[in-house]
Amino acid sequence: MAQTKHARIQLGQVIGHILVALGALTMILPFIWMLSTSFKPPEEVITWPPQFIPRHPTLQNYVEAFAAAPFLRFFLNSLLVASVSTISILLTSSFAGFIFAKYRFPGRDLIFLLILATSMVPFQSYMIPFYLMVNRLGWINTYQGLALPLMIMAFGIFFMRQNIVGIPDELMDAARIDGCSEFRIYWQIILPLCKSAMAALSIFAFKNAWGDFIWPLLMCNDINLYTMELGLGMFQHRFTVDYGSITAGSVISILPIITVFAIFRRNIIEGITLTGIKG
Repeated sequence: MAQTKHARIQLGQVIGHILVALGALTMILPFIWMLSTSFKPPEEVITWPPQFIPRHPTLQNYVEAFAAAPFLRFFLNSLLVASVSTISILLTSSFAGFIFAKYRFPGRDLIFLLILATSMVPFQSYMIPFYLMVNRLGWINTYQGLALPLMIMAFGIFFMRQNIVGIPDELMDAARIDGCSEFRIYWQIILPLCKSAMAALSIFAFKNAWGDFIWPLLMCNDINLYTMELGLGMFQHRFTVDYGSITAGSVISILPIITVFAIFRRNIIEGITLTGIKG
């Protein structure tokens, strides 16, 4: 009986691994196709039946992508906006999460619920009033206008608050006895203990800022301020799409996201687990 039960468990694990592998293959298949298409000459892009492996691989699509548009400038613009946004979100979310988790003041729970409620409202619903506000500030066609709506993330405040709640209050009390200020407690005690959660949040924040499209589309009239997402739209013509160049640009566009994930991948599961968030 014990052997039969053990065999059933092993069979269940094998089936589970097969299903996970199939799911992973399904998710990664579009990326493989995109990478393959970026190396295909135009006649192979539309060939039928389609082939994953190019018969005559070429780098011409990458050359044409950089020749048709200043993609290096687009890349640096996206990198600047995404980096500033990520740093700002990490600081504001950790600081606000620290306050909501460890301090008691009138209206704390109500304010936190209001902040949390804003994360459920799509940006498109208040995009026009936000645009009018930025226009009054004179920040249309500026980097600060591009980054402004990405500086604070309501989900990030909730995420960090859930993590900081689990830090014992005794550590803060001991620091106060030793003469630490409240800011020093936040900087030297809370932040080091939240590295895993901040690493996970950095992935969400960077991905969100890097992939933003609708706000840069409203803000940018100057091609020198275009981000990668807007730059890729230049290969979509009225009746045709330059699939070779657009896939080459897309490959370049996802490299920073993959890099950030590769750096912080060890921390993301731990950070989500510590916050108590479950799927």
